[in-house]
Amino acid sequence: MPSDTLVDAYLTRIGATRPARPDAEALAHLQERAVLSVPFENLDYHLEGREIVMDERVLDKIALQHRGGGCYEVNPALGFVLTALGYQVEIIPGRVHRPDGLGPLLGHLALRVTIGERVYLVDTGFGRNSRRPLDFTSREVQQDPHGAYQLVDTEGRPGTVDVLLDGRPLYQVQDTPVRIEDYAPTLWWYRTSPDSSFLQGLFCSVRTETGLVTLKGRHLNVVDGDSRTKTVLTDDADLLAAYKTHFGISLDVLPTEPTNAVTTGVRTD
Repeated sequence: MPSDTLVDAYLTRIGATRPARPDAEALAHLQERAVLSVPFENLDYHLEGREIVMDERVLDKIALQHRGGGCYEVNPALGFVLTALGYQVEIIPGRVHRPDGLGPLLGHLALRVTIGERVYLVDTGFGRNSRRPLDFTSREVQQDPHGAYQLVDTEGRPGTVDVLLDGRPLYQVQDTPVRIEDYAPTLWWYRTSPDSSFLQGLFCSVRTETGLVTLKGRHLNVVDGDSRTKTVLTDDADLLAAYKTHFGISLDVLPTEPTNAVTTGVRTD
């Protein structure tokens, strides 16, 4: 269980207030603040000597180092905080819908939060996840600032649910909880396989109240309402400044962009 000091540091990091009670309103506030504050990024996959951790040390990375991460980092971090605040939290496994078919089981990590008789899907680590918790038991369309989400029972797979955004499948989740340790083999795969989308490109993105800021390699895209700007940052100093200005990330050195960088793989838009 993380210390109160570390929990408060995380809440300060995301601009959230400590809830008086672990209820649905506070859960929505916490998820929204996390989505609008913690970048979805893979910089440590491309910085020499950096370790990817899924235990409570990830809170130090996010809360104190002002960083983000992938689903294996940002969702456990939020889960640790929610548990410390009195929520009932479980980790559930997911499989990502990709252009070439479904990815591996345990390819995605999401949270299931139970409050009384209500059950919620909480996800801050997919890039296109909802801003607010989704009712896990509802099969109706659920409106969110990021679009129309719907949970649909997967045909032929009892206990499996497809998560759709505006009618298009994003990923599947299973309703059987797993342990964080169960992700060790897939984390190793993401860290080492040339087929890993986290190794094929360099990305950092964060949602804003009115849009989305994404930095892929040296390509900075800013969406603000109806306004869209695209900038190529050829100068290293400008690139370092962009990480600081748009994501609050201070770097001493730039991550190494892979020579086989591709534009497909992990979606951040």
